[in-house]
Amino acid sequence: MIKYKQYFQNKKITVMGLGLLGRGLGYTKFLAECGAELIVTDLKTSEQLATSVKALEKFPKIKFVLGEHRLEDFRDRDMIIKSAGVPMDSIYINEARKNSIPIEMDVSLFAKCAPEVTVIGVTGTRGKSMTTTLIYEILKNNEKALKRNVFVGGNLRGVATLPLLKKVKAGDILVCELDSWQLQGFGDSKISPHISVFTSFMPDHMNYYKNSMQDYFADKANIFKYQNKDDILIIRPAVRPLIRGLGVKSKIITINKKDVLNWKFNVPGEHNKENLACAVAVAKNLGIPENKIKKAVANLKDLEGRLQLLKIYKGIKIYNDNNATTPEATIAGVEALKKNIVLLCGGADKKLDLTNFVKVINKNCKLVVLIPGTGTEKLVSSGKLLVASKETKDLKEAVKEAIKQSKKGDIILFSPAFASFGMFNNEYERNDLFMKIIKGLK
Repeated sequence: MIKYKQYFQNKKITVMGLGLLGRGLGYTKFLAECGAELIVTDLKTSEQLATSVKALEKFPKIKFVLGEHRLEDFRDRDMIIKSAGVPMDSIYINEARKNSIPIEMDVSLFAKCAPEVTVIGVTGTRGKSMTTTLIYEILKNNEKALKRNVFVGGNLRGVATLPLLKKVKAGDILVCELDSWQLQGFGDSKISPHISVFTSFMPDHMNYYKNSMQDYFADKANIFKYQNKDDILIIRPAVRPLIRGLGVKSKIITINKKDVLNWKFNVPGEHNKENLACAVAVAKNLGIPENKIKKAVANLKDLEGRLQLLKIYKGIKIYNDNNATTPEATIAGVEALKKNIVLLCGGADKKLDLTNFVKVINKNCKLVVLIPGTGTEKLVSSGKLLVASKETKDLKEAVKEAIKQSKKGDIILFSPAFASFGMFNNEYERNDLFMKIIKGLK
């Protein structure tokens, strides 16, 4: 284990992207506590980032460059820590590379600093959050049997992974959700998790990857690319053809949802049975007996924003599937709930194909209530939406309309199918507003 305080002390580090979600704030604060010499730069202004900047006010040595990036802040530095979503062709990152400055990211930097911690990484276009939560809950409930402490990190809301260096010791376990952006950090560092789970791969973030599925997959593939023969890669069946011929060195386990079909599991959807089977495979490979795994799974509650049964209002079941930000994710939610669905969706376009999405909602939904956005405009203008639909001005009006058009026995499914940008700063802001509206129903 690297002595992290000495490692970061007096290091000249540029943090690219402070953000509002808490992750950038978390590792910036940690680095400041370690005595690093920090430049924090973000395209958002000081007014937009006021809450994050205020939380760092006790560190007077931090230099803030906000509302812009400057090339000079990417020269003569010991490392750059970039946030997720920094453009692949960023002139600032290219400037750092030109000057042979290492590019780091939160989780991969943690993994490099804590090589004796077992890292379990989960990726996939769909299913990574559910699978990560399942693995963590199963392992956390069995810490005594494992004789190891279990931590969670990665993409989870407001969680920075790097500060876990203060808590972990050799032999501990980190379970982390890894999106394609976090996996860029693993690729740059030429490392992969010890146990990797790859749940699914389908179009997403095409607005970022400029319609290149190959670039998107290349980032995802970092989850297994640098594994060795002692490592494990767990996949759902649909992923197997994608990795064929890629020279995977680790042991590959392809799960079968039939192994868990009769388990007590509170989360709906066939796709979630496959996610469960992935989590079970991880737990079994760590030596946890099946009866203990079953007990932990049976006690699992709904996961916020993922087919979460939020409330039963006047006989109407209201589900929060806010984190479904692609058409395919919403399709999975609709097919899991099957009938009497009033779908509440819409948002910003991610340049994804809507063909299957429209077919599924035409077949399964009695009404679609739409919130504004470029994706909504694309859906409406396609002329392929045959089911009754209603456009609204905002989320509050959309919920009101959905309830007005629903009756006892119906299901209101909030599953956006599009990104949150435009109306909201991020998907979590959208989630919180939806939950507040539903909680306020009388």
